[in-house]
Amino acid sequence: MEPELPAIDQAHSAQFIDMASRTNRLKIVPHPDGYGKRVSSCGDSIELYLSVRDDRIRAVSFLIQGCLNTNACANTLASLVEGKSVAEGWQLTPADIMEYLQTLPAEHTHCAELAVEALHQALKDYSATRREPWKKVYRKR
Repeated sequence: MEPELPAIDQAHSAQFIDMASRTNRLKIVPHPDGYGKRVSSCGDSIELYLSVRDDRIRAVSFLIQGCLNTNACANTLASLVEGKSVAEGWQLTPADIMEYLQTLPAEHTHCAELAVEALHQALKDYSATRREPWKKVYRKR
């Protein structure tokens, strides 16, 4: 007889379940203000797209290749930085994501790290295209 697995609502916080089940941010933005892609050693990946206006992060969208935990971390990141200044976006840490989710399994903390690394890469890209806006048109993903 197979062991019975706990129901997701018994094993995870309401925040985790909400963030893990959202799909509204799963999309490509053709000409984002900032773009970052990171791949973890386990093969999970996040492509992150930023929309920035007046030095504030207005919207975050992403594509992921990964598990439920990766989706939960990417959605949490987006929720935590949307509406914040670019400077505040730089301050987000994997610990902030894990604290919000409450029940991210210890063996999946790399998903929070992956999300923050993708954000930092997208913020670097945003800063570079602000200095030289013509490069945005020629950006390669």
